[in-house]
Amino acid sequence: MDFQIIIENLSNPALLFFILGILATQVKSDLKIPENSSKFISIYLLLSIGFKGGQELSHSGLHLDTILAMLLGLTLATVIPVISFFIAKQKMSIANAGAIAATYGSISAVTFLTANSFLEMQGEHFNGYMIAVMALMEAPAIIVGVMLIKYYSKDATSNGTNIPAILRHSITNGSVFLILGSMVIGYIASAEHAEGIKPFTTDIFKGFLAVFLLDMGLSSGKQLSAITKKGIFPFAFAIIMPFFGGILALLLSLVITDVCGNQLLFAILGASASYIAVPAALKQSVPEANPSIYLPMALGITFPVNVIIGIPLYYYLIQLWH
Repeated sequence: MDFQIIIENLSNPALLFFILGILATQVKSDLKIPENSSKFISIYLLLSIGFKGGQELSHSGLHLDTILAMLLGLTLATVIPVISFFIAKQKMSIANAGAIAATYGSISAVTFLTANSFLEMQGEHFNGYMIAVMALMEAPAIIVGVMLIKYYSKDATSNGTNIPAILRHSITNGSVFLILGSMVIGYIASAEHAEGIKPFTTDIFKGFLAVFLLDMGLSSGKQLSAITKKGIFPFAFAIIMPFFGGILALLLSLVITDVCGNQLLFAILGASASYIAVPAALKQSVPEANPSIYLPMALGITFPVNVIIGIPLYYYLIQLWH
C-alpha cells in the first residue's frame, strides 16, 4: 500500500481540528464554540448529508444490482448496531451502549473516500451506486441506537414496552427526521435545483465539518479521562469490532457482486464508524450519552486502524478470493 495515502488522510484538516480541540482543553485554553452555533452546525451537517445522499440515490437508479446493494447496506446498518449494543451493554450504561451501537452501525464518509482513493490507485473499478449505499447507511443505525436506548432504559421498562411507539419516536426524533427528510428532498430535487444550492450543501461542508470536529474535540477533551476510566474495553472494542463488521460485510458482498471495488467498499462500510452524522444526531437526541467515549473510539482509534490496516487487509483478502 502507498503510505502517501495514509499520510494525506492523517493530515486531514478536519481530523487536525479535532485534535486541536482536545489540545485546547489540555492547555486550559478558554476556546469554545457558542452553544447556539454548535446546534446550527449539527443541523447543517445532517441536512447536507441527507440531501446529497438523496441526490446520489436518484442518479444511481433502481436496478436489481442497486436494490440488492442497498438491501445489504440496510442489513449491515441494522445488524451491526444490534450486535454492538449487546456487547457494549456489558460494560457501559444503556445510553453509552446505544451511542456506541449507532456509531459503529453507521459509517465514516472520510474512511469511504480513503478506500475510494485506494481503489483508484490500484486501478480497480466500483459502481456509482456504492455512494448511494454509503448515504443510505447513515440513518438506520441512528434509529436502531435510539430505539435500543428507549427500549432498555428504566423509563421504557417501568412504563411497559410499546414497540410501535418506540419506533415512531425514533423516526420522528428531530435529528433522524431531518436526515431522512433531507434524503427524500434530495431524491426528489432536480439536478438543476440541486446545483442551485450546491454552494450551501457541498462547497462549505468541509469548513463546517472542521468547526464541528473542533467542537467535538473540545467536548471530548474536557472529559478525556472518561474513556480511560472504562479500562481496556473501549480500546479493545474500537479495534476488534471494525474487523468483525468488515469481514461480515465482505463475506455478504461476495454473494451479490463480483466487482472487487464494490466488495472493498462494502467491507470498509461495515468496518467504519461514524464521527459526523451520529455525533451530530446524538448530541441533540441522546444528550446523556458521553461523546468523550464514543467519539474518541471512532475517530481516535477505529479511523486510523481502518486506514492503516483495514483497507489493505480487505483488499488482500479479496485478491485471494478472486
